[in-house]
Amino acid sequence: MGDYERIACVIRYLDEHYPEQPDLAALAGRLGLSPFHFHRLFSSWAGVTPKAFVQCLTLAHVRAMLRNGRNALDAALDAGLSGPGRLHDLCVNLEAASPGEMKSGGGRFAIEAGFARSPFGPCLIGRSPRGICHLSFVETGGNKAAWAALQEEWPKARLHRNDRRARRLAERIFARTAGGNRRLPLRAFVRGTAFHVKVWRALLRVPPGGLITYGGLAAAAGCADGARAAGSAVGRNPLAFLIPCHRVIRETGVVGDYRWGRVRKRAIVAWEGMAFYQGAR
Repeated sequence: MGDYERIACVIRYLDEHYPEQPDLAALAGRLGLSPFHFHRLFSSWAGVTPKAFVQCLTLAHVRAMLRNGRNALDAALDAGLSGPGRLHDLCVNLEAASPGEMKSGGGRFAIEAGFARSPFGPCLIGRSPRGICHLSFVETGGNKAAWAALQEEWPKARLHRNDRRARRLAERIFARTAGGNRRLPLRAFVRGTAFHVKVWRALLRVPPGGLITYGGLAAAAGCADGARAAGSAVGRNPLAFLIPCHRVIRETGVVGDYRWGRVRKRAIVAWEGMAFYQGAR
């Protein structure tokens, strides 16, 4: 069992036993680990103690993160940073396919793709000559299905497997940075309608440790009454984590569904919320 699978087990256990406020020993026992080993493993993965992580899963904390994300997005819009040049901490330059490229399905280029580890389980990363064009999380034993989904997404592209390159990209994408330092830009290349691309670019303006509602996202994309359409665009996001659709939640503060699993979404939200948690204490 990998680190993420252990974290997922803890989240499921907390969902079932939250009223009991399980202590460190109970959580460790659930995984068959000693409290010391569990504490060390968990802190290494999350960057904080299990107790702090549990705090980041509470509704009150999620609502505070939602306010933080809304305020940061409003500030960005007020500063005129509403175009594709506005970058989040990963410095993602998002380029959209032209109508001709949409129609061709990637027929004019090769995609180098491979499997790698991430803090949230295995992932499949694809890179075209124009930039990263695919990133999905993969369930255990699901490599074949994940590769088939990539082929379906880019039906006419030539796929070449390169796990080594994928591992290097994963290190850049999922690395934590200290002191808000920005990393070298990552280029991303996506296929989607004009509205989808607007929504994805709006997502890039939501900072780590911040969340946004579907209605707020629609407004940021220039369609104030389009919460349902924004939700559809979120569901079609081809770049997990890189385009942070995990930062979209319901108005009530409930984290809600996620293309790659609700438990994984909550783990990512809490993982990103560590800095916000530490700054709010």
